[in-house]
Order: sequence, then structure tokens, then C-alpha cells
Amino acid sequence: MSSSIRISDETKAKLEAVKREDETFDELLDRLAITRTAEDVRDMAGFAEEGIEDHMKQKREDLNDSFEARTTGSE
Repeated sequence: MSSSIRISDETKAKLEAVKREDETFDELLDRLAITRTAEDVRDMAGFAEEGIEDHMKQKREDLNDSFEARTTGSE
């Protein structure tokens, strides 16, 4: 069974920008329509590494300490 949908040229251009070379528009829309889990989002964002959250918290603290030292003149 086949269906047609009408989309604007602007929407088509956006879809073409994210469509993979070896992918049909049907496969693209199916891929985009799936329900995302928290794990999917982590994988897409590249945070598969263990400990990334702690690493980011530490870097934020380091940056805050550095900023505070520069603004108060203490090291």
C-alpha cells in the first residue's frame, strides 16, 4: 500500500539535508518517527562513555574556581 503526503519545498529541503545517501524517504520518515528513549538520546549525543557526567561536573567546578580566582584576584 502506498500513500502520498504534501509538504512544502522548505520541509522537503530540510528532510533531504538529514536523509542518508542509501535511504529512501520512506525509510527516513520511519527513522525519524520512532519513539526515542533516554538511551537513544545518549547514544546520538555521543555520551556512551562511562563517567562523562562526573567529568563534566568537575570541569564546570574547575571553570567556576578559575573564574572566581580571576575576578577576586586570589589564586
